[in-house]
Amino acid sequence: MLDVSLLSKNDERETAAMYIPNKILDVQSMKKYFPIKKGFLKKTVGHVKAVDDVSFYINEGETFGLVGESGCGKSTLGKSLLRAIEPSSGSVTFRNRHDEVVEVMDLNGNGLRDIRRDMQMVFQDPYSSLNPRMTVLNIIGEPLICNKIAKGEDLKNKVKDLMEVVGLNSRHLERYPHAFSGGQRQRIGIARALATNPKFLVCDEAVSALDVSIQAQIINLLQDLQKEFHLSYLFISHDLGVIQHISDRVGVMYVGKMVEMASTEELFANPKHPYTEALLSAKPMPNPRLKKERIILRGEVANPANPPSGCYFHPRCPYAKEICKQEAPAFKDVGGGHQVACHLANELELKGAVAI
Repeated sequence: MLDVSLLSKNDERETAAMYIPNKILDVQSMKKYFPIKKGFLKKTVGHVKAVDDVSFYINEGETFGLVGESGCGKSTLGKSLLRAIEPSSGSVTFRNRHDEVVEVMDLNGNGLRDIRRDMQMVFQDPYSSLNPRMTVLNIIGEPLICNKIAKGEDLKNKVKDLMEVVGLNSRHLERYPHAFSGGQRQRIGIARALATNPKFLVCDEAVSALDVSIQAQIINLLQDLQKEFHLSYLFISHDLGVIQHISDRVGVMYVGKMVEMASTEELFANPKHPYTEALLSAKPMPNPRLKKERIILRGEVANPANPPSGCYFHPRCPYAKEICKQEAPAFKDVGGGHQVACHLANELELKGAVAI
């Protein structure tokens, strides 16, 4: 568990035609299905529904946390937004650096290259996300060259500035990734993401591969950069402590679907979905002398290639009723912007997490 005492406290913080001015990203009905092929002719016999009809938005300057078990589709969703992998269907409207609302799914060629200056990604593994045959100068400078932002001495000066911004020594320009620690490599990855002066970052498990003390440093760095450059984040993590600390709003995914979404304070104090309650019960207590009951879910996570009828969570849900087996619940607002996909959301009294 991340020791939150190591963290600095951050300040409180449909279609293009319906786009609200303070939104930087609006995702509607995003789907990503991977075909299942069998036989000599590789005939498609089904699909893995990695992301299944997900909708959400992110405001300018906001951190939207995305949480769920491994394999629930969090990373696939993040990559689909940037079209690092092509989504099966859906809409992604984004407000670019020219303050224009753009439909990302309609872009190709130069249009897609241009929008990627504003939308960048910080990857999970700082060891495999950096080319071991490239120096730091080449790694951070590559986006500047590809986007024709800088070259020559100007390129070198910009890379030095980026290294200093993320807390690295600019004298180490000619070093290779193997000469740096895991935390330093992640700082190199962040500097590379910042090279094009983006407005939006997808942080895909950006601290999960690091030691807890280094995690705190990277989280503090991300929060400082957010304030300095007015960045917006999609922060993907399975660590509820990190999500609770860094996020303004949180979305919970289960088997490719968004099952709950609310402000961080509201979701952790007043969960409305039984899956969220189970996740929060697994969150370690900040005080080891305090004890709480852990909710152990029965069965296995549903197979996204062959999900159950009705609510995907009903085979594991301790509160499931007959309607849960027969009808898929709508993702609806239950008050105050708190959205949930559960037939029993207004009936259940679920337990939240203890405040940090």
